[in-house]
Amino acid sequence: MSLSPARFSIKNTLLWLVITVAAGAILVATLITNYLQHEEVKRQLLSEVHSLASMLASTSQPVLLTDASDFEAKVLQNEHLAQILSGLESFPTVLNAHIYSARQSGTPELRAPYTNSAATPVSSKINEMARYFTARINEKENVVEIIRPINQNDTTLGYVYLRVSAASYLDFVANILMLQGATFILILLIAIMVAFKYSQMLISPIQGIVILLQKVGRTRDYSIRFTQSHIREYNLMLDAINLLLSRVEEYVEKQQLAERQHRELNSRLEEEVSQRTVALKSANSELISTLEKLHQFQHQIVENEKMASLGDMVAGVAHEVNTPIGLGITASTMMLDRLAVIDQQFKDKTLKASSMQKFISESRENLNIIYRNLDRAAQLISSFKQVAVDQSSEEPRDINVQQLIDETLMSLQPRLKKVNHVINIDCAPTLNVTCKAGPLNQILINLVMNSLIHAFENIEVGHIDITVRLTDEQKLKIIYSDDGSGIPNNIKNRIFDPFVTTKRGQGGSGLGMHLVFNLVTQALNGNITLKSEKGNGVEFTVIIPVGLKKQ
Repeated sequence: MSLSPARFSIKNTLLWLVITVAAGAILVATLITNYLQHEEVKRQLLSEVHSLASMLASTSQPVLLTDASDFEAKVLQNEHLAQILSGLESFPTVLNAHIYSARQSGTPELRAPYTNSAATPVSSKINEMARYFTARINEKENVVEIIRPINQNDTTLGYVYLRVSAASYLDFVANILMLQGATFILILLIAIMVAFKYSQMLISPIQGIVILLQKVGRTRDYSIRFTQSHIREYNLMLDAINLLLSRVEEYVEKQQLAERQHRELNSRLEEEVSQRTVALKSANSELISTLEKLHQFQHQIVENEKMASLGDMVAGVAHEVNTPIGLGITASTMMLDRLAVIDQQFKDKTLKASSMQKFISESRENLNIIYRNLDRAAQLISSFKQVAVDQSSEEPRDINVQQLIDETLMSLQPRLKKVNHVINIDCAPTLNVTCKAGPLNQILINLVMNSLIHAFENIEVGHIDITVRLTDEQKLKIIYSDDGSGIPNNIKNRIFDPFVTTKRGQGGSGLGMHLVFNLVTQALNGNITLKSEKGNGVEFTVIIPVGLKKQ
């Protein structure tokens, strides 16, 4: 059966994940660093301008205190003020400076102007002194302007206006932006190279598996075995596939042996019929007996053909693993969408701290979902190896049941948010037990996914109830029910058998409930019962022995 081409691959997903995380981290660090450096340089520049203006004001104060009642004294006073301003020649960044004397009424009088040789004179801005009492940067003219009062006790003697070039500040901002941009690109390139290297390491074993499986499908040579890889989870899957191939090879050999026996028996019967024509009665009796054996052999061949359906297990592995990997891809796609929004806000200069905080929180949540689902994919691969025996080698640990259920539903959030179904949980927040958390997590996931895929197929709003209680026998009792379409009567008694599904040929492997049964009975040493009627939903009751968490 041909499959439609997939839109995503593990390699591309890993590459984009690393690129996204690295770019996001570098971008945040760059923005914070740039902002802090920008503010620090700006603060230093404004502080220097403020200090220089205060120095001019304190130097001019004694001059303005002298008596300038007549014209000559006023001229002499102006000369002293001009001499003070001439000292600004040692400050090349100072473009213009004015000293004004205060008058009891009217606009302050300009007493001494100063203009740098490389600058042009500016008009008086004393009428706008309220704007310049605090040093401010005029980005349009690339200057810093300030007006400081010259005070004697509570009396204002005059004002100092100072206009300083901000070119060094703007050059620093441009240089730091270029440096940070180059650093961002360099680190991003390194991240891409590292991601590409490790993606190759992860993809190579899968490519080898696909090539060998294709060879098995073409040649029907079931004696082929997969060698171990350098990744533990892949080795678990390879062991399961090798076990499957060995069983298929055994069944094929039995079938070939039965066919040879069949041919030998037919040959022997022909010889006996030709040699014992005289003893027709006994020959007929012997022939009837032989035909009965032939029917038995034929029945055995049919049974062997049925067992060959184990080959579908390989497709089942891919189907079961697809869910957690799909959730990881969904979470990473959400991160890309949010990153695009943040990037656009940054370009539009509308980025707010609250938006950035929300982005960081959502990114952390999505990364947690990706990690948990990749980890759960590894657990699913491990569980297929032991379909007939213990499903998990995980050791019991102390867990909070409410928290375990919440984490399980969180990992399914990308799927749940696409529907309008309601999940109700009835569990004490303080219920702490000791048991295997991995199998219990897988059981809940399979039950919820079974409801979403089968029970609520044609239902807009369905309800799922999960009730958890601790019985007097120190056993954990979980009642899972939904109000979906229920289970047809023709498969209800076989719902826990392998390969039983209502979606044969539509992507259903028939291994979901079989896996749940084995996890409950073998991995957790419990039992599971089912109540269901067509059209009235289902109710699964799971009872497992647990230990009480030590307080």
